[in-house]
Amino acid sequence: MRRGVKLAAIWLGGLAVAMALAAGVLLYRHMQVADSDYDVSVPSPAYTGDGPRLCIDEAHNNFATARDRYGPFAGLARNDGFRVSANTSLFTPESLRACDILAIANALGASLPVLPSASNAAFGNAEADAAYEWVRDGGSLLLVADHEPAGAAAENFARRFGVDMSTGATFDDPHSDWSSGNPAWLVFGRDTGALILDHPVTQGRDSSERIKRVVTFRGQSLDGPDGSVGFLALAASAMDRLPDKREVSAAGRSQAVAFTLGKGRVVVLGEAAMLSAQVTGGGSRRFGMNWPNTDDRQLALNILHWLSGLLPAALPTAPE
Repeated sequence: MRRGVKLAAIWLGGLAVAMALAAGVLLYRHMQVADSDYDVSVPSPAYTGDGPRLCIDEAHNNFATARDRYGPFAGLARNDGFRVSANTSLFTPESLRACDILAIANALGASLPVLPSASNAAFGNAEADAAYEWVRDGGSLLLVADHEPAGAAAENFARRFGVDMSTGATFDDPHSDWSSGNPAWLVFGRDTGALILDHPVTQGRDSSERIKRVVTFRGQSLDGPDGSVGFLALAASAMDRLPDKREVSAAGRSQAVAFTLGKGRVVVLGEAAMLSAQVTGGGSRRFGMNWPNTDDRQLALNILHWLSGLLPAALPTAPE
């Protein structure tokens, strides 16, 4: 009897190990990591010497930081002349003084996105107030939050700036990158239903920086405040699948908005990978700036240039 119990325990233990290994392999194959082979060089940097100070947040359980999935974004910014550092503190008037631009990517309410509490608010109201006043006084904010749970975790922070987040996932098969097989990998163009609208961010400094095609990789939809420009405008066929599984129209909404606030500037993105370059853990698929036939890399630079004041706040108005 004892021998049978012992053999059963050994068998169960071996099964547990095998299942853990299988789960680990599966997780590895689907894990998102930065593409270490992606070229982040910038032949003609926008800034030389002491460029603007770009702080990339890692104090709010961020799924993307300069140390991992936003490493390519940080490298691109650094090579363009920005002084890049990590923000490791809660947002206060004192901590934000160290930054000219604050970038927040996929902050979460928990350390792992699979935990139910990951959709809890990642920011306290006092932090949102501090960031709001810092922008009004001349700071620039890049807030990035894509599909659930990141949207829900950043919802209260975005609302402080007048931005509504759907908190779900946006899909639109007619305007998706069909080669990906994913209806949430959306394609924005100049003459399609999902539109790239004119704004200094999409125009750049000259024709070589003009944004013509952007691909996003499963994000959420946004609605900005009065006076904002939703420069990645969703098509009438776009839908939001909300966390409660309901599907609602995302027509009239966007995956990127820009606006000024007092002396400062704000860009909010509803998808994170467009500013990075990533691969699955097994290296089987690339997505982000390294996806072919996109202007996502130039978009990342243009967003930084607009936030730093290198680009004008708005396009000149045509004379009547």
